[in-house]
Amino acid sequence: SGRRPIGECPLTPSSSTRMHFSTPDYVIFALLLVASTCIGLFYALSGGRQRTTQEFLLADRSMSCLPVSLSLLATFQSAVAILGVPSEIYTYGTQYWFLGVSYFLGLLVPAHVFIPVFYRLRLTSAYEYLELRFNKTVRIMGTVTFIFQMVIYMGVVLYAPALALNAVTGFDLWGAVLAMGLVCTLYTTLGGLKAVIWTDVFQTIVMFAGQLAVIIVGAHQAGGMGEVWRKAINGSRIASLDLNPDPTERHTFWTLGVGGVFLMLALYGVNQAQVQRYLSSRTEREAVMSCYVVFPCQQVVLCLGCLMGLVMFARYGEDSPLDKGYMVLYFVMDVFRDLPGLPGLFVACLFSGALSTISSAFNSLATVTMEDLIKPYCPTMTEAKATLLSKGLAFAYGLVCLAMAYTASHMGSVLQAALSIFGMVGGPLLGLFCLGMFFPWANSTGAIVGLVAGLVMAFWIGIGHFVSRMAVPTTLPPIINGTAMPLPSNMTTAVMTTLITLITAKPKYSDFLSSTCLSLQAYGCAGRLQASEMEDTAYEPVKTNIPAVTLLQSSNCECPLQLL
Repeated sequence: SGRRPIGECPLTPSSSTRMHFSTPDYVIFALLLVASTCIGLFYALSGGRQRTTQEFLLADRSMSCLPVSLSLLATFQSAVAILGVPSEIYTYGTQYWFLGVSYFLGLLVPAHVFIPVFYRLRLTSAYEYLELRFNKTVRIMGTVTFIFQMVIYMGVVLYAPALALNAVTGFDLWGAVLAMGLVCTLYTTLGGLKAVIWTDVFQTIVMFAGQLAVIIVGAHQAGGMGEVWRKAINGSRIASLDLNPDPTERHTFWTLGVGGVFLMLALYGVNQAQVQRYLSSRTEREAVMSCYVVFPCQQVVLCLGCLMGLVMFARYGEDSPLDKGYMVLYFVMDVFRDLPGLPGLFVACLFSGALSTISSAFNSLATVTMEDLIKPYCPTMTEAKATLLSKGLAFAYGLVCLAMAYTASHMGSVLQAALSIFGMVGGPLLGLFCLGMFFPWANSTGAIVGLVAGLVMAFWIGIGHFVSRMAVPTTLPPIINGTAMPLPSNMTTAVMTTLITLITAKPKYSDFLSSTCLSLQAYGCAGRLQASEMEDTAYEPVKTNIPAVTLLQSSNCECPLQLL
């Protein structure tokens, strides 16, 4: 029957299972890079030619709703998610789909609480709010924390899909990393935020096209969607609503539908990459509408990932020909075996996710570095010099990304923890902003203590969870056309465990996303507890330029919550 004997390890790519690209595949992949570069060049040579920081960092606050919403969608729709969600559905079923329940509230709150605050203050960096609400120390701490979060994240996001692609197809590892990193650095540096947003739009279309092609062709070869659904039901892959309140259970309505709200708030409420897009909108109304438009788009993306996982299960059943980390790429190459060009389309889809994420990282990092760490100490800097320096920062962060990708190749089992750091840091930052907006009696001391306490707690939970699983034995497939330098023995498994966002050695316990949600929830509570503690111990007036309750005086509201 081809079923593996019990206890036998899943296969890793070998000469018998590895597939290869054809010339049309390479052409399509090259077209993605050329098109992205051309968009950057167009915005570098048109309009104001990126001569002011307002244009380079905020697109002259001239963007309309649709491109902003698609850019919001693409920013954190990375290759990690494109590979991880179908693998999750293939392995554990559709319970993960209930994450979509969190999208509504997770986007409603940013639309009516965070966006009005940031937009009406006419900010460039979200962390300017922290100085207005608390003091400069809190602002700098928030900025440095964000820079640490994104620098670690962007290198791993670039390297991980390239490694997976190399393992399955033999696609040149460092050729892919360098091509993507350099092209992204080029169009981000030349075209500014306008180029980033419009390349996000193009890359979003490519992502949808690649996933749809896989689903349509795969379902046809499996006998149609009816047959796919029948096999999924027979294989117990269609999950029902699970209301189990146990937080250590792998997936329940509460960990996904409720915990996911905090994840969405951290991504769409206070992350600089997203806030910058809101601030680039022509009006506050368009910024709010772009947040609403993301909701159905997110549902479509989630459904595509789930459908791809079900089609994959209909094709292979329980008899996975490879370790689950490689399954999606192997499945794509298998389905498109006799259709030259379509594997290249999916790889373009995969790396569109990586490009959109790291380009947003470059631009947002350049913005916070310029606005929070340089401009306040160089008040006499001319606009021309500030713009040139902003472009230099974007270019420098592009090189840092490549350096981090190289570092990721040496991380071994630490790589999974490096990617998880994104979630560990996101929770405390969300708590810091919530403390400022919702608790008018909180002061700068409480904010600093709360941020540090939240980071310590999140890292203690996250790193501790990772260390407890490091003893799992792993194997490493050979890297083809990659560097001659040997990687640590458990490198690939670490990468692919991260790509399968929620897969663990013990299915009862939550993994990457669940740990992220728990850390977000933990700090959300910690921030509120810290605020309550400040209420008991600090009765003197809060020393702040802008108290929380007066931030929205222009709307005649006494509290941001009234906007709900």
